[in-house]
Amino acid sequence: MASGSNKTIVVTGATRGCGRAMTERFIEAGHVVVGCGRIATSVHEVNAIFGKPHRFDTVDVSDDRQVEEWAKSVIDSGLVPDLIVNNAAIINRNAPLWQITAEEFQQIVDVNIVGTANVIRHFVPAMIERGQGTIVNFSSGWGRSTSPEVAPYCATKYAIEGLSQALAQELPSGMVAVALNPGIINTEMLQSCWADGAAQYPSPERWSRVAAPYILSISPKDNGRPLTVPL
Repeated sequence: MASGSNKTIVVTGATRGCGRAMTERFIEAGHVVVGCGRIATSVHEVNAIFGKPHRFDTVDVSDDRQVEEWAKSVIDSGLVPDLIVNNAAIINRNAPLWQITAEEFQQIVDVNIVGTANVIRHFVPAMIERGQGTIVNFSSGWGRSTSPEVAPYCATKYAIEGLSQALAQELPSGMVAVALNPGIINTEMLQSCWADGAAQYPSPERWSRVAAPYILSISPKDNGRPLTVPL
C-alpha cells in the first residue's frame, strides 16, 4: 500500500482510452497505479513511460486464471489496492440483436461482466481483510437507458448496475462499491458506434481531469449509489 494519503489504484484496461487517461491523472496526483491490458506491446509502452513503483501487466480479465495470478503477484508484492477501477470493456458492432453471433455476444459478456467479477474475486478479499477500500465498476448511460443496435453492450452494463448494488450490500462497513456512468467520451469505442458524431464529446484526456478527482472523492457514504461523472 502506498504511504500517507497516496493510494494504490488498480485500473483495468489501463493502456488506452479512458483507462490510460485516468492512469496519467492518478499518477500525476501521486498515487501508485497497478494496471492491466490485453495487448502486450501497449503494456510494455506504459511500463516504459511510467516505470516503478507503478506496474502494468498483460492480462485478459475474462480469463479467471490470468486474473488470479496477476492479483496474487500484485498483493504478494505488498500492493493491496485502496481503489479498484473496473474500466475494461468492449462493445458489439452496430447491429440488431439477432444479427450478433453467439461468439460475439459471449465475448462481450466475458469481458464486461465476467472480467469485472474476476477482478473483484481476486483483489477484494485482501481489501476486506484490511477493512477498507473502494470498488468502482464502470457502467454506462447504456446501463440505465437503451439504444438500438447495442443490445449486448446495454445488457452487460445493466448487469454491472445490479452486480455493484448487490456487492455494496455484501461489503463490510467502511468499504464502498458503486456503478459509475463515466458519461459520453470521444473514445474509439464511441467512434465505432457514432462515427463522426463522437467528435462533439470530450476526449479521454479532458474527461479524466474531471473524472479522476471525482473517483478519488467517492467515500463509504456513496456505497451502492449509481453515480455519474459530472461533466
